[in-house]
Amino acid sequence: MTSAIQTGELYGVVFNIMRFCLHDGPGIRTTVFLKGCPLACRWCHNPESRAPEPAVMYVGERCLLCGDCIEACPEGAISRGAETMLRSAACTACGTCVEVCVAEARAVAGRRMTVRQAVAEIERDVVFFDESGGGVTFSGGEPLAQPRFLEALLQACRERRIHTVLDTCGLAEPDSFLRIAGKADLVLYDLKFIDAAKHRASTGATNEVILANLEALARAGRPLVVRVPVIPGINDGEEELAAVAALLLRLGVPRIDLLPYHKIGVNKYARLNLQYQLPGLEPPAAARMEELAGGLRRQGFTVRIGG
Repeated sequence: MTSAIQTGELYGVVFNIMRFCLHDGPGIRTTVFLKGCPLACRWCHNPESRAPEPAVMYVGERCLLCGDCIEACPEGAISRGAETMLRSAACTACGTCVEVCVAEARAVAGRRMTVRQAVAEIERDVVFFDESGGGVTFSGGEPLAQPRFLEALLQACRERRIHTVLDTCGLAEPDSFLRIAGKADLVLYDLKFIDAAKHRASTGATNEVILANLEALARAGRPLVVRVPVIPGINDGEEELAAVAALLLRLGVPRIDLLPYHKIGVNKYARLNLQYQLPGLEPPAAARMEELAGGLRRQGFTVRIGG
């Protein structure tokens, strides 16, 4: 099969396409997850999204220890451990081990797709968009980590009158951020902290550009919802939420979605040879989420719990 690289077509790396989503914007949506993220949030539930290139995931409990992957790997990157297969840094995520694994213990997170291919996937669901007022949401990772690909996708959807949502952390080049975000019908803006030191400690990056891009987007009058992940003991204190509220009141952003921490992605870390940084952390209680939402509502915000 001829690849996008061989034909010279613009392509990006997509790690998942989820259909019939109800929490990534209005109506029934198809969410396209793009790989690559400039943040390393300690609670990230999509660790397979961080690296820009495809990555191999290994589910040890499914593995038969048959050794077929060892023989097939062209880089010699797989070896046998006592109870599991081991993967070295020589792995290039070529997918050869995935193809020979009869137990389906291996999968490649990420595939290269052209704009044409991605739009064809999205268009399969147009009938559901039309009936529900839905559309496509571009998420990640950070979709703006692939700016040319994202912009082309947004433009192609606009030409087809498909409603678009951009889910972003806001850490992107200011020169291109407003132009690309402006092509989306709605922006979901993830905001973790206002305090720069706390932001760096929990995400590995500073937030000056994030806050500047948020302000530019609000000043431009673009449709915008700010989404705050609520991580118990990390950013759910009075001080942190008061700082968020003060900023959004100043910017005139009326709507906030509070996203309660969950543990759905914890098992992915072991599959990627990564260590989860918040072991034992439990999701916030429903009563606590209502308490936080109530405090924001009393300040005049429209608040929804969940994305």
